[in-house]
Amino acid sequence: MMDQTGNRKREFVGYEYKEVCADKNQISFLIDGYENFGWEVDGNVCEKADAGRNPQFQNKRILHLKRNRKIVNKMELTRLQRNFEACVNEIEALEKAKTSKATMRALTVGIVGTAFMAGATFAVTADPPHIILCIILAIPAFIGWILPYFIYRKTAAEETEKMNRLIEEKYDEIYAICEKGNRLL
Repeated sequence: MMDQTGNRKREFVGYEYKEVCADKNQISFLIDGYENFGWEVDGNVCEKADAGRNPQFQNKRILHLKRNRKIVNKMELTRLQRNFEACVNEIEALEKAKTSKATMRALTVGIVGTAFMAGATFAVTADPPHIILCIILAIPAFIGWILPYFIYRKTAAEETEKMNRLIEEKYDEIYAICEKGNRLL
């Protein structure tokens, strides 16, 4: 539109705003995804998540987005966006699951090894010392301290392989959701 002086007249646009806290290595992926639901990056705001108060936010960034309030197909886009966000959260959970089982197995074996070492220590410090019992208990104790490394590596590799297939399926689902959202725009 033009005003009386021939200058371009700017139309009013009401925006809704959204903040997303995410890992810094996921920001580009999220921007690409949210654009398919009508969101655009709000270039006026840029900040790093507050890592000073909470160390869990050290690698996090806050993504500021805005979208026209009068966007066409807003309800369907919002539904698809929720599916997208649910898939992103599931991917995060699957990424964490790659090592959680391995960690638990390794810790369990390490704690059992420590229990055997405690028994060996009590056997040698008893009055009179039970050296043979100490040796018998020390052998599984040392094995219980050495094995966790190998258990962790093996279990983590197995879980990573299994989780990577599930993560790829989730990415395929995300791309299908984004494609539907893009068609609605």
